[in-house]
Amino acid sequence: MIKFFKKGNIKFFKTLDKNNLGSLARIFLSSFVVIFVFYSLPLVINFTNNNILNSNEHINNSKVVLAYTLDKKANGNSEENDNYNERDLLVDIYSLNEQETDTVRLDASTIKQLYEDTDYKLEDIRKNKLVKPIALTLLPSEIKMIENTTKRKEFFIQIVLPLILQENTNIRLDRKRLFNIINKSNNTKVEKKWLDKKYKQYGIPKKDLLKLKIRMDEIPVSLALAQAAKETGWGTSRFAQEGNALFGQWTWSGEGLKPKGADKDEGHKVMRFKVLQASVRAYQRNLNTHSSYIEFRLARAKLRDSGKPLNSIILSEYLNEYAETGSQYVEVLKKIISQNKLQDFDDAKLLPSSIELESLI
Repeated sequence: MIKFFKKGNIKFFKTLDKNNLGSLARIFLSSFVVIFVFYSLPLVINFTNNNILNSNEHINNSKVVLAYTLDKKANGNSEENDNYNERDLLVDIYSLNEQETDTVRLDASTIKQLYEDTDYKLEDIRKNKLVKPIALTLLPSEIKMIENTTKRKEFFIQIVLPLILQENTNIRLDRKRLFNIINKSNNTKVEKKWLDKKYKQYGIPKKDLLKLKIRMDEIPVSLALAQAAKETGWGTSRFAQEGNALFGQWTWSGEGLKPKGADKDEGHKVMRFKVLQASVRAYQRNLNTHSSYIEFRLARAKLRDSGKPLNSIILSEYLNEYAETGSQYVEVLKKIISQNKLQDFDDAKLLPSSIELESLI
């Protein structure tokens, strides 16, 4: 077969030479070869890259511990790809930080005396579900010196519980107003202005009422307590003591504290707050707006629609992206909730404030 091809090939070129067509044929064949090479070269390169040289692993670029502020690097989601204005989203948190308040750090003994004077006891709250509105601005530095673990935990819960209930109360009132607006056929200018403000606060530029309804909702008290306890070591961490950071939220652009060992000019910081209340509000806004907690919000909405209470054990399942440890973090939260019977506080209510009570602080 090969010999036949070679003979035929030779006879072919001899015939061309006799008729003075050899040069023309060779030019034609050479041109064909050059065109073929240039046409096929990109295909060969793509095949090589895709099937031979490309040995890179698929890297998950999502943030395992998520910033409260909207990090541009975080993975997006088709449902949540809204272009937020960070200032609009955080305006009420900034306002808390900018308020002229007497942020005096009371010592532990003074706070304990205050609780005794106002008869503020956790065992009573577990029974009657009523909480005294004592809002401290700073954690006492002596909390880490309380050697008795049970007493330290109870003291931390007493401090943080009214703050969480206050923010849930704010959301509950907003949610009630939202439902009143939704149920009306026509809305006033004041109502429309309020809605615009809430769209911005909850990062919804497309004015989607359904999305606002899902996002504007409470965080179970027991879940918030468990996360605050985990993130601060029951109030003893440096971030809690120096920056009122109860939930370890990250920021790339805002004011914060650098983790030890981190590069000075690179990476994240733990968000700093002037008062504890701002930290709680920022935490709730984080869970209610960040794209990583879509499933958390949908699960909460399903509980609402079925008329069931917001179960912290169920909802904690959807917070595996809150920390680097993922599912292990979720198990820790569940253990904190169950071992400390934190669900006893889920249906607690904050008592109205009074002049007499404020005078004691």
